[in-house]
Amino acid sequence: MRAVVFAYHDVGVNCLKELLKAGVQVDLVVTHQDDPNENVWFGSVAKLCEEKNITYITPNASELGNLVPQLQTLAPDYIFSFYYRHMIPAQILECAKIAALNMHGSLLPKYRGRAPVNWAILHGETETGATLHIMEEKPDAGDIVGQSAVIIESDETATDVFAKVSKAAVNVIHEAIPALLQGKVPRRSNDLQKGSYFGGRKPADGQIHWNQTAKQVHDLVRAVAPPYPGAFTDHNGKTMIVARTSLKGPFPSKLNLGDLGIQVVDNRVFGICGDQQALEILEWFPANKYE
Repeated sequence: MRAVVFAYHDVGVNCLKELLKAGVQVDLVVTHQDDPNENVWFGSVAKLCEEKNITYITPNASELGNLVPQLQTLAPDYIFSFYYRHMIPAQILECAKIAALNMHGSLLPKYRGRAPVNWAILHGETETGATLHIMEEKPDAGDIVGQSAVIIESDETATDVFAKVSKAAVNVIHEAIPALLQGKVPRRSNDLQKGSYFGGRKPADGQIHWNQTAKQVHDLVRAVAPPYPGAFTDHNGKTMIVARTSLKGPFPSKLNLGDLGIQVVDNRVFGICGDQQALEILEWFPANKYE
């Protein structure tokens, strides 16, 4: 079985390793150059390709269309996309002799689109996972080939959950490979009406609104905790990144639950929220700490 792989991030590294372990011949890997403005905390697909002597390229989004003649010549059985960040043009998908497959970090049809792990935590989900699906022009809309679920614990951050999703993605590939090697692509409908689509998130979206419930604020903190940009609030004229919170009491009786925002009691920091409930801020630091 021959493949061309579009890949980035930990999911890209781990799923590419699983293909190689299964004996798939990877003729080309398309990945990204790391963004110097981004906190790169994840594995490098480019480095893995160098270690395994696999040809790789790093085109920008506008250059992808130029790859069509090269891919037509390679004529891969499959094209895989593992956390590749650009939309792959339809002309490229058509170069796959059997199928073009994408790994998405949610239980489709839920959380189609960008930042699926972060959005799932933000919405208080207790479960997410990884889904391998047929690629179409519309993002995350093709038939489902395989899925694996993971539990989201109440205090886990996006990084914690992403590590679980990355392992789930490898499980999905491992289970799908025997059929794919035979040229068979198991598939079931991806019912978009039962799902949801979300766009990307910006650092500014991490602002804490204390009129929300304590659980909503806690979920926001978890969803964007470092190494993501972090939830933030103003305190004494400074912008503070709130990195870790807890909903578990007991809380001091001195807290004024009618006064929303930050309160410091007995050298502990608390946030009072719109449902007149408190959460404790276990870790925070000035936003310019690393400047």
